[in-house]
Amino acid sequence: MTKKFSALLFGMLLCLAAPRARADDCILDRCADKAAPAPSAAPASPSRVGPMATGDFDFYVLALSWSAGFCELSGGGKSQCEPGSNLGFVVHGLWPQYEHGYPSNCGYAPAPSRIALDRAKGLYPDEGLARYEWRKHGSCTGLSPGDYFDSVARARANVIIPESFVKRPSDENLATMDIERAFLDANPRLRPGMLSVGCQRGVLEEVRICLTKDLRDFRACPEVARRGCRSREIRVPVPY
Repeated sequence: MTKKFSALLFGMLLCLAAPRARADDCILDRCADKAAPAPSAAPASPSRVGPMATGDFDFYVLALSWSAGFCELSGGGKSQCEPGSNLGFVVHGLWPQYEHGYPSNCGYAPAPSRIALDRAKGLYPDEGLARYEWRKHGSCTGLSPGDYFDSVARARANVIIPESFVKRPSDENLATMDIERAFLDANPRLRPGMLSVGCQRGVLEEVRICLTKDLRDFRACPEVARRGCRSREIRVPVPY
């Protein structure tokens, strides 16, 4: 009997010691789709907006998608991928972040009004993405849809796109470090450790830049910077 009890106790201790999956093990948009909601992202009552209506997070990540890379990786099918659109970097999203992990899909999110969506025009490549980003990320800011889109506009205005990415005549391979350096040179207050370059299958996908919660400046974000593209050199497709 004593041996059985000892074996049972040992098994219980192993279960307690085993690591548990945490939502904040994932910090970027794609990873969040596979993760369970972060604790602060528990469903709120219909009368509340945002993550428990508090906007409880530490900073923002502005994700700028390289359209030609996105279109190549996704297989097209979006309005931004139509020939002649000639889009370079466009807003993918403005994501509230914790120091470790991030919230998403934070309970009740009222559908953006037409007036609110008008404030998103020119920020995202299409209205469908604006609606999706509000539901998944804007709902965690504690802001109304219109105020969230205004914040997206402020964040985008803070970032200068390097001239070399404004006029790009042909496909070429670039060192990941050179892409990052181009953004550092174009934005004097931006420092290493405040951004990351994202890629898939050796193709530039996007650049992610970390901003303070009040959107007044850039800030360090070790986790985001650490999880950038690991390829030394990637291809930068020409805009459509």
